Amino acid sequence: MASPFQVQKITTLTGHRDCVYTLERAPEPQKFFSAGADGMVVQWDLTNPEHGELVARVSSSVYALKYVPEKEWLLIGHNHNSLEVLDLRAKGIVKTIPLPPAAIFDIQYSWSTQQAFLALGDGSLVAVDLEKLAVQKVKRFSEKSIRTIALHPQKPELALGLSDHRILMLDLETLDVKQTLEGHTGSVFTLAYTPAGDYLLSGSRDAHLRVWEAVNQYQEHASVIAHLFTLNHIAFSPNGRLFATCSMDKSVKVWDAQTFKLLKVIDKARHAGHGTSVNKLFWSAHWNQLVSCSDDRSIAVWALTLKEI
Repeated sequence: MASPFQVQKITTLTGHRDCVYTLERAPEPQKFFSAGADGMVVQWDLTNPEHGELVARVSSSVYALKYVPEKEWLLIGHNHNSLEVLDLRAKGIVKTIPLPPAAIFDIQYSWSTQQAFLALGDGSLVAVDLEKLAVQKVKRFSEKSIRTIALHPQKPELALGLSDHRILMLDLETLDVKQTLEGHTGSVFTLAYTPAGDYLLSGSRDAHLRVWEAVNQYQEHASVIAHLFTLNHIAFSPNGRLFATCSMDKSVKVWDAQTFKLLKVIDKARHAGHGTSVNKLFWSAHWNQLVSCSDDRSIAVWALTLKEI
């Protein structure tokens, strides 16, 4: 099947001095943040991509960022026993929240409960009260890391992806386990709900993409060998019709969100893609541009356009 898309690399953003691990949206649709092993948090503007603005610098690697729109805060998770809360308007850290001594692999934000949820390397989930800027609850679920968190877009539940291969479904209020999903044979590195919340997608070190029916007790709907190596991240397009995956195999793949069929492969051979592991994706509403970051210290910006019929 011929792909309906043409892919063009618009630009490569450089400036990070080490692996780039994470990307996150910014207040304006044309902007986003990046961070990684060099401890630098940088804001980029897709309309002026040559110049990144350093917004924060922390003392260790950053695996997770989360933008909190109501407060105009950026939550910075780094490997130094704390969560940094950056006020983007004041351009300063408003609070350093002490945490257990473990890496923060993911941060998600629930506007309904005004909480941030943090996935820690020691198997703990931390709930942070964003009104009081204090840790509310720490609950340990595994001897191994929690790698990823997904919040259901409508229902009060969240999913955890663990290094012990399990996916745990929790009640948002009590953080009690409601269900365990098994099937992956490696660490679960990424989870994402479809925008309507009908399906939960999971990606793992086992290179499989699995699709679970959230509307049907999380029955497995599909399992696809999506990449050659670890599937690192899943991101949906702004209109929800497509999603992209990225991998340690250096590629980015674009999929149909209705059929879960592969539509396009973006890689080094065909599109001058990344030279090493692609770690995170950000799909911008600005001209539908897809942004990827890599261990090769670079950030790539891609334009996906429908081919002329």
